[in-house]
Amino acid sequence: MRLKGKVALITGAGSGMGRAASLLFAREGAKIAAIDVTEASAAETAKMIKAAGGEAISLRADVSDSEDARAMVAQTVRAFGGLDVLYNNAGIEGESGFIAQLSEEAFDRVIAINLRGVWLGMKYGLPRIVERGGGAVINTASVAGIVGLKGAAAYCAAKAGVISLTRVAALEYGRYKVRVNCICPGVIQTPMVERIAGPEGVKPRFIERSSVFGRVGNADEIAHTALFLASDEAPFATGAPFIIDGGWIAS
Repeated sequence: MRLKGKVALITGAGSGMGRAASLLFAREGAKIAAIDVTEASAAETAKMIKAAGGEAISLRADVSDSEDARAMVAQTVRAFGGLDVLYNNAGIEGESGFIAQLSEEAFDRVIAINLRGVWLGMKYGLPRIVERGGGAVINTASVAGIVGLKGAAAYCAAKAGVISLTRVAALEYGRYKVRVNCICPGVIQTPMVERIAGPEGVKPRFIERSSVFGRVGNADEIAHTALFLASDEAPFATGAPFIIDGGWIAS
């Protein structure tokens, strides 16, 4: 078991990549704090972990809210005695629209959840990881933080910010044996992508353009990358964006 005895806090754990990582980390021995803005979804993830013989708690938190972010870390430490792995995964797609048409409220909401939420998670989580003598932070960025996407200004800006935050945190906390990396997924089959794609699903033309494999990725593929970064198998990896995109930016 690659995470035996570790405590992992995972945001956005109620579905998609967060749920996949929660289940995988638990199978590898970690105690999981499943965090989601939808309490029932977080509880369902924790229930699945317990049914498989793992340990988990579920908590409702809005990662963009400072008090919620502080409380989710404090409650995790209270339940399990510490924090070893922080996976800042929660995010939203936000409203689509060209820059001049995008409302201030829509822009601010995406930045608050996708960027401020990552910062708050690290603000409150990093000191607790330092207390344990080191550990790992994984942030969910995106290929959209590297390439531009029409109609997604706020999302692209937030994810680019996550990549930069990751690098700064790695420089600041390496001395405390904390590794900080981010994952940049391409098109992954998750509820978010399903909402964006609509009832017809991801268009074949877009799949062809965004993946050399001719398919979208799945949440388990991202979870396995996160597991590698959380484990002792990645002792020299820090400050890096791990691009898992099916070859999108190579084309």
